Amino acid sequence: MCMECYIDENRITPLLNPLDCLANHTQYICGTCGRCICIEHDPKRGLQRWNFPFKSLEIAKLYLRTADYSMKKPYGIYEMKSENGRLSYKIFADSEELQLYLKKNKGKACDKMKPIFIVEEYKEYANTQVRKLTSDEIQKYMSER
Repeated sequence: MCMECYIDENRITPLLNPLDCLANHTQYICGTCGRCICIEHDPKRGLQRWNFPFKSLEIAKLYLRTADYSMKKPYGIYEMKSENGRLSYKIFADSEELQLYLKKNKGKACDKMKPIFIVEEYKEYANTQVRKLTSDEIQKYMSER
């Protein structure tokens, strides 16, 4: 597992429309393994990608580093359950942020009320970059997938 971005598949992201995402969105480029992670702000919802709910813990882990990096502290992944029993995973700073979310979203619950995945301490890495990729970098990244 990459110590910086918590994943062992260094070309797994972006998941959806990878060419479009790599070409048009700002990427967190892992300084350790080179994985690109979308760190773009969604103007429609006013959120970054890591603020959205995820279908699985594995998918949430793909975006956790962008939350940690953006906020300069370790964030956690929490398992959420909707009224119909469907599970989803959300990234929060702490239990206070989780509780605020639950107050606004009455149909959601978090049984454990603590993260099911979190990195102990936030670290900076020397070769990390946050920027848009060049067309050559996009081609190289896609050819390595």
